[in-house]
Amino acid sequence: MREIVVFSGSAHRPFATAVCDSLGVELSSVQLTRFSNDCLQAQLQANCRQRDVFIVQPLVPPTQEHLMELLLMIDAARGASAAQITAVIPYYAYARSDKKDASRLSIGGRLVADMLVAAGANRVITMTLHAPQVHGFFSVPVDHLTALGVLADHFLGQDLDEAVVVSPDFGNAKTATQFSRLLGLPVAAGSKKRLADDEVVIDAIVGDVEGKRAIILDDEIATGGSIIELLERLAEQGCTSAAVACTHGLFVGKAIERLRGHPLITEVVTTDTVPAPVGWPELRIRSVAGLFGAAIERIHVGESVSSLFEGVDPAHGPPQPRLFD
Repeated sequence: MREIVVFSGSAHRPFATAVCDSLGVELSSVQLTRFSNDCLQAQLQANCRQRDVFIVQPLVPPTQEHLMELLLMIDAARGASAAQITAVIPYYAYARSDKKDASRLSIGGRLVADMLVAAGANRVITMTLHAPQVHGFFSVPVDHLTALGVLADHFLGQDLDEAVVVSPDFGNAKTATQFSRLLGLPVAAGSKKRLADDEVVIDAIVGDVEGKRAIILDDEIATGGSIIELLERLAEQGCTSAAVACTHGLFVGKAIERLRGHPLITEVVTTDTVPAPVGWPELRIRSVAGLFGAAIERIHVGESVSSLFEGVDPAHGPPQPRLFD
């Protein structure tokens, strides 16, 4: 069987190392060089010929820099005669650019997908796309992982009496509903309208939150604007406290300042798909590196990846037999 070779760019090497630890392989070295004209060059320091190559790189700020690194590493692996090249992108930032909702607007999610395939990627592994339809932008297989089970495990060890799962908007309500089923809780959702990248308005909460502890679930938190707006509406409706959970905790701008000192928040939980922010020791981080390692191993040996999520999320789990077949 072909060997597994794992490389990482500069975006999140500790995560790549944790993935390799779960696989029992060494993280192979990459030499990234910046020339005087600001161009980048990637040289892979391990043999790729007829190997199964996995390149780990979340698209975190500076996003364009890390994207270019990823494209160059994929190109280098293709030129080195890799048997299969898998781009492991724990956080696919361009998933937020998924539709043309104004005239003359670019669709970055599709463009970046095309660039990855043009560079030589044969497969993509990612987690919790902001818009699930971005999966269809790729012309190669995509293994779309979910962190719902990992986040649910965090809360299952707590007292969940008088708790309710809350989605910041209706777009995330389906995922929040599945999360609420894992926890055995009711669900509520905010009615959100986005005015700008860092400005939203939530004018109503659909569901009963009075006298309850909220567990707010979102796919990613960048500036924290949506969460703060949601907390204000929850407080107005008599919510007693709130835990905040997300898969991708970017926490850029004033996010840490906004969330860390908020009187309603009891804890903030995220995963390690992106690097942890500096200066927030209270942040709870649940690792999904083992989940990515398991997916890589199953891809390598030709086993089902969707079976990892059986009983967690029907959208990610294997198909179930029909009742009347």
